[in-house]
Amino acid sequence: MRALLQRRLFLAAGAALFLECAFANGAPGEAQEASPQTVEIVYLGLAESRPIPSTALEPPPRDEGLAGARLALSDNATTGRFTGQSFVLKEAIGQNESAIVALFKQAIQTGARNFVTALPAALLLKIVDLPEAKAATFIDATSNDDSLRAEGCRRNVLHVLPSRAMLADALMQYLVTKNWRRIMLVYGKEPEDKAYADAIRRSAHKFQVTIVADKPWTFNPAAQQADTGHFEINTEVSNLTQGYSYDVLIVADEAGNFGDNLSYRTFLPRPVAGTQGLTPTAWSRIYDEIGARQLQLRFHAATKRWMTDLDYGGWLAVRAFGEAAIRTASADPAKIAAYLHSKDFELAGYKGPPFSFRPWDGQLRQPVLLVDDRSLVSISPQPGFLHQFYETDTLGVDQPETKCHFS
Repeated sequence: MRALLQRRLFLAAGAALFLECAFANGAPGEAQEASPQTVEIVYLGLAESRPIPSTALEPPPRDEGLAGARLALSDNATTGRFTGQSFVLKEAIGQNESAIVALFKQAIQTGARNFVTALPAALLLKIVDLPEAKAATFIDATSNDDSLRAEGCRRNVLHVLPSRAMLADALMQYLVTKNWRRIMLVYGKEPEDKAYADAIRRSAHKFQVTIVADKPWTFNPAAQQADTGHFEINTEVSNLTQGYSYDVLIVADEAGNFGDNLSYRTFLPRPVAGTQGLTPTAWSRIYDEIGARQLQLRFHAATKRWMTDLDYGGWLAVRAFGEAAIRTASADPAKIAAYLHSKDFELAGYKGPPFSFRPWDGQLRQPVLLVDDRSLVSISPQPGFLHQFYETDTLGVDQPETKCHFS
């Protein structure tokens, strides 16, 4: 028995040595690179001032999104040292639309083809529709706009954050599992609020959840800042929700103008969900399952703050380019783009199953977290919601219903 064990150890050591030599020298007949391959990624972002929510205790981070991209660059470099590849992240941040266009054209002229974008939907489409953009690949790191995955889709644009449709479906699935099938919807006046409300309406119809009331929020935010303002907001919310029988109050307030003031003020004792309360999101600082804690701690060590969903989007986008470059052992933008769009592409995102891009609209498949301020409540897709190919395709727009038609 001991001799047999020694023989197995000897054979295992020999196999390991063979694999090590093969890894170092390449497969027989393959030409070897004389110098490390350099993969260049351009982070193209708009330096816009983000609105501060009415109840915010601290302003949004100035490097939100970009900080995640920087951490991903470090992660790519770690693996790249073993594959003979190096990675460069060029940060191109413009103050306005014309500056963004100029920065993009300058990057294209220097040979850049891999772009991570942090741009509003309209500006992103303006960039990708430029003649110079045809040979480039764009990974949208920060937008959840459904139109970019529908009529506004482009073949060379991929999206890593969940769309509003995916967020709404993640929430509706959970409500169905709890048998909370009657909701009241309250939405703000901003275009983003109305887009979120549209996603909720679509999802409610999809999962047979009844919207018993659909109301705009019309209360003047300035009244909240006045003396005894909390009395006025209590009265306003109570009056708004009185007379309706529902299980959950769904709020669509992406800017944070009023949604934080709804809990504990409704006429009936009901939970709040949506953009505030129980929130569907790509990432949260309270999430620490499936190895996520080590990503959280590495990010905090680098930035002295916690990772947000936009940071996660930046991290996913740069990691996607890195994963494609490493798997293809190439710095060729065309090969990287082809692999990103292929059925072989997979990306580990610390949320369970590997992520991949949907071929019909460029959306990254992934689970969606359901969180409140202090805890992880659940993760969708919920058990029992099945799909013939990918369980995560129960979230958002599936191929038979897509409005994306690549030209």
